[in-house]
Amino acid sequence: MKSATEYLWFETRTRRSFINITHEVETVLKKSEVSEGLCLVNAMHITASVFINDNESGLHDDFEKWLEELAPHEPIASYRHNMTGEDNADGHLKRTIMGREVVVAITEGRLDLGPWEQIFYGEFDGRRRKRVLVKMIGE
Repeated sequence: MKSATEYLWFETRTRRSFINITHEVETVLKKSEVSEGLCLVNAMHITASVFINDNESGLHDDFEKWLEELAPHEPIASYRHNMTGEDNADGHLKRTIMGREVVVAITEGRLDLGPWEQIFYGEFDGRRRKRVLVKMIGE
């Protein structure tokens, strides 16, 4: 059995953003030489997410609007977590909604994604360095 682990690092200029990381994950897969197995992509921070969906800007705008309606950033004082001096309680909630990780099958040396599926890093409390684990396991 083969395995490979790499970390992707992100530091966004804005509090929230969605970044397509499919190409970076494919690069890790190619280096791993795994042809059949599984790929884990995991956000290693509690206010960041990894998810799979369509790479369409209107959808990303819809995510932003929907998440802000579900867990608005302000008023900051409305969250007990923010009483600790933080201002990112909404980021924790948004991460829970969007998910922490994805697992993708590896078939014939390729990520076995659906026709429109792409892998995204979701940032909900940016402007500092965060990492994403990419792990390949298989033959």
